[in-house]
Amino acid sequence: MNKFFLAAALAAMIPATAIAQDEAPASAPDGTPAFGIEPYVGVLGGYHSFDRTSEMGSIGGDRPGGALLSGVAGVNIPLGPVFVGAEGNATKGFSDIDWEYGVRGRVGARAGDSGMVFASAGYQWVNGKRGYGNEKDWIYGVGAEIGPKDIGLGGITGNSGVRLRLQMETYDFDSLRPMGGVIFHF
Repeated sequence: MNKFFLAAALAAMIPATAIAQDEAPASAPDGTPAFGIEPYVGVLGGYHSFDRTSEMGSIGGDRPGGALLSGVAGVNIPLGPVFVGAEGNATKGFSDIDWEYGVRGRVGARAGDSGMVFASAGYQWVNGKRGYGNEKDWIYGVGAEIGPKDIGLGGITGNSGVRLRLQMETYDFDSLRPMGGVIFHF
């Protein structure tokens, strides 16, 4: 009798298994695929402030720093609720910084309907001007991207992939680099 119930239970699972294979692949809450490749570009603005003891040096005791305008391009690889990625930037500085260039890896998790939180680490080159030196070293950071659905604009933008990004980075722990801007995911 027990063999009969076991056989009946196994037979009942066969149609359920077949149905599960026909379902659509999973996706993120914003409609993007849960697995695949997500390229993006963006524009960020911010400020980079170095300590007086940094490799950039100081002139007359002043700390080097200045406003920044940065273009970023990268790719995320979604892995269900988490993602990994790589990103590069080219940044024009104002005041004491001429140009910055960098590459970094990112790892994070999807948050809310269309947002994400992440941590990053990579390498950054900083070219100073007006007597300040050049520096190249590790850069570390954390950030968040807030999608349109998370701020009540889902009906206006749909699943366009536009996200607001806020991030804070440190250049080998002797500077602060807060940045914010718009990221366009494809």
